[in-house]
Amino acid sequence: MREGGMSLIGNAEHQKRLNAYFDRIGRILGHQRRREAFEQYTIGLFSDIERKSVEPIAALICQDPTLCRTYTEKLLHFVGDSKWDDRAVRLSCARYALDAMTQREPIQCWIFDDTGFMKQGDKSPGVQRQYTGSAGKTTNCQIGVSLALTTQTLELPIDMDLYLPQCWAEDGARCRAARIPSEVGYRPKWQIALDLARRAVDAGIAKGLVLADSGYGDTGTFRAGLQELGLSYAVGVKQHAQVRIACCDGTLSDVMNVATVADVLGAKEYRKTTWRQGTRRALHSRFAAVRVHVVNHGQFDSNEQWLLIERPDINQAPVHYTLSTLPKSLSRKQLVRRIKQRWRIERTYEDMKGELGLDHYEGRSYPGWHHHVTVVLACYAFAVAERAQAFSPQTRRTQTDDSFAVAA
Repeated sequence: MREGGMSLIGNAEHQKRLNAYFDRIGRILGHQRRREAFEQYTIGLFSDIERKSVEPIAALICQDPTLCRTYTEKLLHFVGDSKWDDRAVRLSCARYALDAMTQREPIQCWIFDDTGFMKQGDKSPGVQRQYTGSAGKTTNCQIGVSLALTTQTLELPIDMDLYLPQCWAEDGARCRAARIPSEVGYRPKWQIALDLARRAVDAGIAKGLVLADSGYGDTGTFRAGLQELGLSYAVGVKQHAQVRIACCDGTLSDVMNVATVADVLGAKEYRKTTWRQGTRRALHSRFAAVRVHVVNHGQFDSNEQWLLIERPDINQAPVHYTLSTLPKSLSRKQLVRRIKQRWRIERTYEDMKGELGLDHYEGRSYPGWHHHVTVVLACYAFAVAERAQAFSPQTRRTQTDDSFAVAA
């Protein structure tokens, strides 16, 4: 297949798999014109054009300049107006990639996180001045909350929802202008993550250890919701989180916050632990692990769990606190290595933005944002499946992180 001089096919087998993938999604889209538009949009996202929004994609795939406007309108309709089921497409693509991934490695983790989409103006749905780790500051942006699954060597983002700030949810006229459905209201980010978890569990997606930072894990309702779904977790909490230490003699300490626990523990409890060999040096820090019972809004949790404290310098305050329902039998090193998997999501965001134009959507509609994200997730899923099929786990560990070279 060639569109506008852009080749996505490496060999006949790759061509066959890609066509079958398009057919798989086309059956969900339910209309030949939608399938064609999906395929064209995918070609644009997989290409090396600088800006992966509708007009540059139309210019890429249109071989006759006099027809570019027609292609542009077709793609604008597909991504902005056409009524197709985002969730059904995402789930089909996730299952396709997971089938390839799990032939060799089981799912290990579910990672919840959010990423920023920098914007100008105030018309894009959910946009406002807010903090995003993508920029490392407060700026004008949208925020998307995502769920990614990982094996030992691969990461697969399977779902994402747009965060709608309260000021948006309370402004009916603004929501109607951005075509935000009336049933979509304000949800804190942890609630969005819990909804994504529920969708994945209901769809029968293989479970893994839930990893999330303190923006999610500090909320007791989020942690309880994960447990109700049968999910174990290792999530960040803030220094005010309250616990009781489970002492060796079977008694419990008084209620204290985790910052106090960090100071109660002696310096010898913080031991240097390496969790990964980086490209330039080993990644390590100092950690203490203690068994605790959580006290949330005065309610005592009878279930014992881990509190892991990261304190690189014993003379300075800890940098991270993590609560985890991982088994008591695990060593400190095993705990650290599992928990530190959360930072793999940053590489995934970099790939989706840098390679697939995740943050290039220029429309101002809520359905359009989700349609664009769905096609990006579909592209990523195909790339991951190709990588899983191309290399054994042992080989993949020595490969570069360019998943897209296999697919493009």
